[in-house]
Amino acid sequence: MGTPPTGPTYQPTPYSAAVAARFPAPSVVYNTPGLQAGRTTFTTQAEIQTWLHDQAVSVSRSAGVKAAVLPIGQSQRGEALEALILTRATGTDPTTLLATGRPTVLLVGQQHGDEPAGSEALLVIARELAQGLLQPLLEHINVVIVPRANPDGAASDQRATADGLDMNRDHLLLNTPEAQALAKLTRDYQPIVVVDAHEYPVAGRFLQKFGTVQKFDALLQYATAANLPEFLTKAAEEWYRRPLLVALKGQDLSTEWYYTTSTDMADKKVSMGGTQPDTSRNVNGLKNIVSLLIETRGVGIGRLHIQRRVHTHVTAITSVLASTAQRASELNQLRPYIDKEISAEACKGEAVVEAATTPAQHELVMLDPVSGADKPLMVDWDSALALRSIKARARPCGYWLSAGSTTAVDRLRLHGVQVLRVAEPGSLLGDSYRETSRAAGERQDVDGTIASNNPIIKVQVSLTRGVIDAPRGSYYVPLNQPLGNLVLAALEPDTQSSYFANQLLNGLQSTVRVMAEPNIKLEELP
Repeated sequence: MGTPPTGPTYQPTPYSAAVAARFPAPSVVYNTPGLQAGRTTFTTQAEIQTWLHDQAVSVSRSAGVKAAVLPIGQSQRGEALEALILTRATGTDPTTLLATGRPTVLLVGQQHGDEPAGSEALLVIARELAQGLLQPLLEHINVVIVPRANPDGAASDQRATADGLDMNRDHLLLNTPEAQALAKLTRDYQPIVVVDAHEYPVAGRFLQKFGTVQKFDALLQYATAANLPEFLTKAAEEWYRRPLLVALKGQDLSTEWYYTTSTDMADKKVSMGGTQPDTSRNVNGLKNIVSLLIETRGVGIGRLHIQRRVHTHVTAITSVLASTAQRASELNQLRPYIDKEISAEACKGEAVVEAATTPAQHELVMLDPVSGADKPLMVDWDSALALRSIKARARPCGYWLSAGSTTAVDRLRLHGVQVLRVAEPGSLLGDSYRETSRAAGERQDVDGTIASNNPIIKVQVSLTRGVIDAPRGSYYVPLNQPLGNLVLAALEPDTQSSYFANQLLNGLQSTVRVMAEPNIKLEELP
């Protein structure tokens, strides 16, 4: 067994030869700059850029296939963020791709800088789509690839971005330029499927708590936030996860639902990925996208099993692309149906403001760190497959926002939310928020860690019905639009992910729940 290279955040992991023997290399050998024999570092950002441009050039030799490298933003340290567009449309701009009627798949890698296998795998996928065995899929789908969403973290071998934020907890707030770049890309290209490629810790807390190392080649989960449409979840399960299980099993790769555990050594509970509307997985679900998380077994072991880790991602992503091509016509019917369904829910029924996982028990198979044998454990398990409603309210027709709420308005529009401006003064029937208690707090992740360095305002509220003035220049965010459920997640103030809690809104008085269709003059924003 080779010795993993040391790096800024590398911690040696107890790891026996018997454990290593459980993870033989695949028969295929993947060849990217970072996977060269003798290499001690993964593909650099400059090498990724060269690779993407080379694939775009190679496509020009294939009749009818178009490709382009699209600049989508810059990292905090000024690294270019780029996406590779692959299509059989006549051009690579969003309007032309949408006009094809083919569903678009967005593939994102390395949001966490110390999780390299997804990035290397997406370079392989890019080459196979551009000039290899996957190119025929472009007869049925368009593909957009962002191999490395967090280049600064990758350069420092750290999970977070340069400023220490976890960008995969920033997809609702959009405080980081990296998350903003992905939001704009998603808004413009309107993918029907998004794959988020990650890696998960092999030992760490699991070795300390359970005396085990982790077994599974891939952990899988789709969106599990409150208010998700039932048919979206069914599509994720039946059209995607089940074929994924078959594809991975066919390569002798093991799978389980995604899971994690807290940093509290006395807490033996294990949790699926959470319900907070802050991750790529859940926020994209609230955008009516089939949103899939794929995590390979890699954090903390350097370059160990890197070919197998990349093979796992390539196998899984290939399955997702094939499923999308196979289900293209059904997906094209599903999206308009869900968009219409959500738009029609405005002013009706209840919406869940806050949800929680359901306690259960689950047999989780881990590995003995010495013998490498399977070690089944029955664990307390927080299931995200059945959510409990913690707090629910009547679904409003929309939200009024004060004229000073420009930051919130800008972030909503980055997501693709329609925001209207009040053109002439008027009045609205609405529920105003009245604060009943307040405390300073921190955003908690599902594993008990702090999800953000920035403190939040934890507030409890009551509602007061009345007629409110809507001055010219203030804003109205209707819920009769496809992203209505994302708007709910952002604007109900008394949750840890809300724009109020995270101080993107100036105060509770900045927002009112509008409870009857407004009869005032509204105008589109430029």
